Amino acid sequence: MLKIKSENGGVRVGGITFFDVTQTFDCGQCFRFTVEENRAAGFAFGREVTLTQLSENEIYINPCTEKEYRELWERYLSLDTDYGAIRAELKSIRRDDEKLALAMETGRGIRILRQDPWETLCSFIISQNNNIPRIKKIIDSLCRAGAELTGGSPVAFPGPDALVRMGTEGLFALRTGFRAAYLYDAACKVLSGEVELGGLFGMSCAEAETELCRIKGVGPKVAACTLLFGFGKLDAFPIDVWVRRVLTEYYGDSVAPSSFGRYAGLAQQYLFYHRRYVEG
Repeated sequence: MLKIKSENGGVRVGGITFFDVTQTFDCGQCFRFTVEENRAAGFAFGREVTLTQLSENEIYINPCTEKEYRELWERYLSLDTDYGAIRAELKSIRRDDEKLALAMETGRGIRILRQDPWETLCSFIISQNNNIPRIKKIIDSLCRAGAELTGGSPVAFPGPDALVRMGTEGLFALRTGFRAAYLYDAACKVLSGEVELGGLFGMSCAEAETELCRIKGVGPKVAACTLLFGFGKLDAFPIDVWVRRVLTEYYGDSVAPSSFGRYAGLAQQYLFYHRRYVEG
C-alpha cells in the first residue's frame, strides 16, 4: 500500500517498490526531462514537475497535490501497477535467461511511463535518425511555436490542429528536417479522424501498429515506441540499432520478441538499459 502525504507544495509517495527516478527518466522513453542525481525535472501533460528520489522506496513530486497525484501522476508513473507481479511473470517465462535476469536487476527501477499518446507519436517521429539533445531542442521549439500560435502555455505540447496551422514549411523552419512532412501528415490524419488515436487503446498491438503505419514516415519502430510509451501496450517491442545489437550479442538472433510474453516491451527496456548504460 502506497503512503501519500502532502508536504511543502508537493507530495511524498512512500512504500514504492521497483521504481527509480533516474532509471525511468533516463532510459530513452521520454525527451522532456532533465535527469540529475536522484532527480528528474521537466514537463508532462502541459505541467512542469520535479521528481526526487528520497530513498529506494520513497519519492517526492513537486508541485503536486494529493488530488493531482491520484488523478495524473500515479498513472503517468505506473505506480498503480504491480511491477513485482510483472517481473515474476517475466522470470517465469524466461526462467533460463541469465542475460535478462541480470538486466532486470541492474534496471530494477525502470517503469514504463504512460505518456500523452499524441505527444509520444510526434516525439518518436522526431527521434528518427536523430540524437537526444537535438530531439529535445526540436520538441522545445515546437512547444514554443505552438504557444505563439495558439496563445497557450509554452510547456504544453501543441495539438494536431496547431501543427496543421504551422504547415510543412513552418514545421521545417523549426529544424525538423525531413520529419516536417511526417509531422504534418500525422497532424492531418489525426485531426481528420482518419487515424483515431483513442481507438488504438482497444486494438491489439499488431492492429494498432498497422493503423499508425498509415501515417507517412511511421514504420514499425516508431509505431512500437508510440504504443509502448504512449498507449501502455507492454507487449510492443521496439527494435532500434541498440536493441538489435542486444538481441544479436545476447541471443544470436535466435529469440523472437513474442518469446518474452505480454510484457515484452518491459523486457526490451531492461535489456536496452543494461547494454547501453551498464555495459556501455
